[in-house]
Amino acid sequence: MNLYTRKKRWKIVLAFVALIIISVSIYYTNNLVNKFADEERVQVRMWADAVERRASLMKYTEQFFSEVREQEHMKVELLATAYRRLLDVSTTEDLNFILEIIRANTSIPVIVADVEGNISILKNLDPANRTAEKFEGALKESFSTYPPLPIKISSNRTDWLYYRESIIFSELKRVLDDLVSSFLTDVASNSSSVPVIVTDSTGKNVLQYGNLDVPAVGDSVFWQEQIALMRSENTPIEITFLDQGKTYIFYKSSPLLMQMQFFPIMQILIIALFLLIAYLLFSYARKSEQNQVWAGMAKETAHQIGTPLSSLIAWIELLKISHDDFEGIPEMEKDIQRLETITERFSKIGSTPVLEPSNLIILLEETIQYLRVRTSKKITYELIAPKNEQILIPLNESLFQWVIENMCKNAIDAIEGHGKIQLSVKLENEHVVLDVSDTGKGIPKSAFQSVFQPGFTSKKRGWGLGLSLAKRIIHDYHKGKIFVRSSIINEGTTFRIILRKS
Repeated sequence: MNLYTRKKRWKIVLAFVALIIISVSIYYTNNLVNKFADEERVQVRMWADAVERRASLMKYTEQFFSEVREQEHMKVELLATAYRRLLDVSTTEDLNFILEIIRANTSIPVIVADVEGNISILKNLDPANRTAEKFEGALKESFSTYPPLPIKISSNRTDWLYYRESIIFSELKRVLDDLVSSFLTDVASNSSSVPVIVTDSTGKNVLQYGNLDVPAVGDSVFWQEQIALMRSENTPIEITFLDQGKTYIFYKSSPLLMQMQFFPIMQILIIALFLLIAYLLFSYARKSEQNQVWAGMAKETAHQIGTPLSSLIAWIELLKISHDDFEGIPEMEKDIQRLETITERFSKIGSTPVLEPSNLIILLEETIQYLRVRTSKKITYELIAPKNEQILIPLNESLFQWVIENMCKNAIDAIEGHGKIQLSVKLENEHVVLDVSDTGKGIPKSAFQSVFQPGFTSKKRGWGLGLSLAKRIIHDYHKGKIFVRSSIINEGTTFRIILRKS
């Protein structure tokens, strides 16, 4: 098992453990939220039941008040009849009984006035109007609720009896109005922090509301949306008031409950964001550490090769002097040049290389020529490029040739000593596209990204650094792209390199 495979398996195990921990945490939190939500719903239901019971009490109170009103009206009618009989000159009835009825009235305000507004009788008025002589202005307005009763004084004179609700009834009505107003206020500003809207019988016109963030006064769309939302959550409470008629109380879950319902989702998002940031930071730190290790290893390798290389160059010069006709000297010089190129390549890892305009076709031809004489005769090379055209792009020739050599060596291993390697160059807008294809055993689609990871290799004795170095040189130094364009098992693989023209 190679390094990359072990690392991949460890990642899977750690991801699985993290998933279990997150799942248990979310499960526990979700249970707590659900319990809290259930408690909240119970409180809201208790509040709604309390509102309904109080509404029933209000309804009973109003029914009682309605009966009291009927009794008051009957008393007023009886009193008006008594006054009419008393002032009627043609009556022959027992006036003592009529006077007793009038004397017993201690709560119903009464005024008798002629057609010109001159007051002849007034009773049970407030101190400010007890000495009034004219029936006009605010006094007349206060007696306009009920139509006056005519009292015939003589054949040429008819007075009018004005009356209004009794003092007791007015006090009861004021208390009842206060009870209704207090009830609606208490419902709107409830201790359970439940958003409430009180409407009239149409269910559209808002009478009162509480625990709601209202964006703008008179925004009918907002109110209709809120009422529709509350109706969908809970059945509205119906209440009938004596003066206001039928009203509806709409309500929904408290904002805290709504927030708690979304808490598990927010927890997942926060954990995911934390893991993402941690992964990016660790990946950046690991990549930086790898870069430092690679750069240090490459520079140390270049330094270690440089010392014996200088010595070899000196020995070859001595060999030329003593054995000038030795036929192995030219080949030894080529190997020395090759070692110098390798040393130069390693020394440039970790530092920013200089890019200069280079002829891509010539570089590819030189690389193919170098590889052709060092590989099996059963392996053929083919270069497909635009004819009679120079493709000049900014390159570091030494490093770029290293990329092509590594890719071709991987292709040689893949075709196992017999097959074809093809390099195809074409121009696309502002980019140059280079495809390196082979007729080897192919790469599984699941490994398209993995082949560029350090340590990934399919060879028993490989280090898995060739394609990783190639990606570093193309991506980091030449600002290009390198990826697996296509691959078919037992048919071949194509790698693609994309470089900018300038």
